[in-house]
Amino acid sequence: QAGCPLACSFCETGANGFRRNLTRGEILGQFLMMEKLNGEDINNIVFMGMGEPLLNEDAVFSAIRSLNDKNMRNLGARHITISTSGIAPGIEDLADFEIPIRLSLSLHATNDALRSKLMPVNKKYSLQKVVAALKRYRERTGERITIEYALIDRVNDAREYAYEMAALLDGLEPYINLIPFNAIPSKPELKRSEASRVKEFCGALSELKIEFELRKERGGDISAACGQLACGK
Repeated sequence: QAGCPLACSFCETGANGFRRNLTRGEILGQFLMMEKLNGEDINNIVFMGMGEPLLNEDAVFSAIRSLNDKNMRNLGARHITISTSGIAPGIEDLADFEIPIRLSLSLHATNDALRSKLMPVNKKYSLQKVVAALKRYRERTGERITIEYALIDRVNDAREYAYEMAALLDGLEPYINLIPFNAIPSKPELKRSEASRVKEFCGALSELKIEFELRKERGGDISAACGQLACGK
């Protein structure tokens, strides 16, 4: 999408509003242009960064069919991932999609009260609905789900939230991708978690035997890291 309609409180993209959905051709054009600029084949693609892929489902699914088609780009299903903020009906459609691509969920909070505050989409698709859709996807595809979780200082980084996460996702056996929060101009009060709090959170996940990784940050030097992308004026 150009812009984003979801207005998550920690994301500059949503703060700039929504313009329109991209077409199938525009999505494929971005991929092909990146290959041309890079001078080599791209072997993995994740639909994330700006906008919600499952709110532009027809164009995104059509683009994936082209990328996967053996007579076109022939990109394997296991090399394609959709990252969603939790559009439950779209996750269910993905479970039934003929190409078994991978799924990543932007979680960022482990209870409805906090998640609705951070991510207004949760008011429409509660954690109960989202987790139910994730379980259906897992059952239908057998694919492991990645959980994205941006650590925001004294907002969602307390040790107790790691325990809530374990209870919420029990049975899914997810892979947790912890993301250092990237500062955004529209919310200067939000800060990256202190190293000691990150260590405590990671320690709790280890204690719970939940597999996780602390993401290596990229793109912050050009304001293009997670949550920082915004449409030009």
